[in-house]
Amino acid sequence: MQIDDLSEEELKNSLNMRKLPKHVAIIMDGNGRWADRRNLPRIEGHKAGVESVREVVELCGELKIQVLTLYAFSTENWKRPPFEVNALMRLLIDQLSEQTPDLNSKNVKINVIGDISRLPKRVINEIRSSINVTKENTGLILNLALSYGGRQEIIKATRAIADDVKKGILNPDDIDEKVFAKYLYTSDLPDPDIIIRTSGELRISNFLLWQCAYSEIYITEVLWPDFRKKDFLLALISYQNRKRRFGGI
Repeated sequence: MQIDDLSEEELKNSLNMRKLPKHVAIIMDGNGRWADRRNLPRIEGHKAGVESVREVVELCGELKIQVLTLYAFSTENWKRPPFEVNALMRLLIDQLSEQTPDLNSKNVKINVIGDISRLPKRVINEIRSSINVTKENTGLILNLALSYGGRQEIIKATRAIADDVKKGILNPDDIDEKVFAKYLYTSDLPDPDIIIRTSGELRISNFLLWQCAYSEIYITEVLWPDFRKKDFLLALISYQNRKRRFGGI
């Protein structure tokens, strides 16, 4: 029997609970293609993807994974047609408002990375409310990448470092990887152990460029709206079957 033929429960039982990743990051790709194949508006694909988010968040909490980062809206996504961007913003507001009470009851802490100043004020207010409601929680950190771009994050960090050097706060000779990482959005989070990309595309798409230096990459052909707990478990098992050398032997 092949591993794909195992049930969700069988896959879960085959996990080594001592070798789970601390931080899982997901590029949630394929919403538009999912909708196109059904002759539906693209926003229907984004709405369908909400159930996938629920399932993955629930399973991460159950497995006690520390951080789940979801690439929800990139800096490049601003190039999409205004009606689609506006629909995505409305969906984001609705889901934050609807899901935050449940996430709070499950001890999930909401965090956001990216240039949220570009987001509509209503979205910013909803984000701040969700963060405030869940700030004391100690379980899974649900890290939403919104208006996020890896290159932009590195440029922002570089500018902040240059400013601190100019002010005399930081000595250029003291700048190393650890110091640089403190200036990133993810300064208080571990680097992702695995990055999962749905829909079969073979690229990083400007996602966590600094942080993914030694992340394991897992690609699945499954479109995001069809991604379920079983698909997530298959990714975790693939991760556990790899030997991470971090440049060593």
